[in-house]
Amino acid sequence: MRVVFVATGDIALPAWEWLVNSGAEVLALITQPDKPAGRRMEMTPPAIKLRALAAGIPVMQPESLRKKSAIDAVAALKPDLIVVMAYGQILTERFLAIPPLGCINLHASLLPKYRGASCIQAAIDQGDEHSGITVMHMVRQLDAGDVILQKTVPIRAEETGATLHDILAELAPLALAEAVVVLSSDSPPRLSQDPQRVSYVGKLLREDGRLDWQQSAICLERRIRAYDPWPGTFSLLANGSRVKIFPPTRVIVDTPLEAGLGRIDGCDFLIGCGVGALAISQIQAEGGKRINALDFARGQRGEIRFL
Repeated sequence: MRVVFVATGDIALPAWEWLVNSGAEVLALITQPDKPAGRRMEMTPPAIKLRALAAGIPVMQPESLRKKSAIDAVAALKPDLIVVMAYGQILTERFLAIPPLGCINLHASLLPKYRGASCIQAAIDQGDEHSGITVMHMVRQLDAGDVILQKTVPIRAEETGATLHDILAELAPLALAEAVVVLSSDSPPRLSQDPQRVSYVGKLLREDGRLDWQQSAICLERRIRAYDPWPGTFSLLANGSRVKIFPPTRVIVDTPLEAGLGRIDGCDFLIGCGVGALAISQIQAEGGKRINALDFARGQRGEIRFL
């Protein structure tokens, strides 16, 4: 089977490694252009590009896969199948029509729930019990294609955005391997997504991580885990300075404490919420290092209030 792989995010690395070692003829990797990163804003390639070059596989980095020149270059490779995961662009119908076996997408949610970019964070933030990888036939609409198969994993009580990302990354090769087999059959599965169950989650920005202390402690505990490491969660102190808050945190149900008010309670530093309170373990003041929350609280003068 002749395959082109289209991906940028690190979540696609295990699926890429499986494909390269699967016996398939991997014709090329298509990934996003190198981008400036770090304090020096040096041009940095996606990690998957370095893997491809090390394996001697050609890399294509078009600014847009919507351009005729890019589509023609892929069509000239004559792939049987195109596999897409965490690429970051909507593909045209002309591109999707290139391979006879179609274009398939590996999406990190149990579609039709959480179409879009922040599906991993959403599953934790909403308190879901399971997440997974959906392999689907691609159409022009965002994550709307017919489902080929799904692989499911439980979301643990301590799960963070980082840990679930890594679990789903390791699940993706298993889903891809099974999908390649069924796509080679006479009648590969096509299960339409239920439009009544569709939900969308957009790309997260850093400001989305601001905590609202009027929410319940249960909701805030989930968000702190879901948004670690990106976009992270933070709050403002009464003096206007920003502090970052990290997992793990612990929900305290029966402690009456005004929303946003911080208090040392024995070996815990608590912040009141709309319902209950959160015991905070790690905090980072603006311009400082991540420290124990109790040490932070002991270093403050007067009332500690979070806005």
